[in-house]
Amino acid sequence: MQFPEHLRYTQEHEWIAVEGDMATVGITDFAQRELGDIVYVDIPTAGKELDAHASFGTVEAVKTVSDLYMPVKGTILEINPRLNESPELVNQDPYGEGWMIKIKISDPEQLKQLLNAQQYQQLVGA
Repeated sequence: MQFPEHLRYTQEHEWIAVEGDMATVGITDFAQRELGDIVYVDIPTAGKELDAHASFGTVEAVKTVSDLYMPVKGTILEINPRLNESPELVNQDPYGEGWMIKIKISDPEQLKQLLNAQQYQQLVGA
């Protein structure tokens, strides 16, 4: 399993890559493995500002549906358009082509509450 050092992580298994006041969000390698084959990603929240821990959509795997949660408060600026046609990108490349949303961070102080790679590894027992 991969735990890129430059990312921050949530206890709900999302990752966030921060660039200034913008960020990219997706689910972790651990999460996609636990879910299994992802068949559909539903993110109906484009343009909305959501609080940290608010659900921004769902991911559907063969046997389950799981909510997706905001790591920090922010406005959803972009949804990965490739996931409509190729939801399996989340399984194939969760930290790259399988990203889910791009956001404008509203409260950068909340980043301090997220886990680093080592803390996330401990959380998932890796």
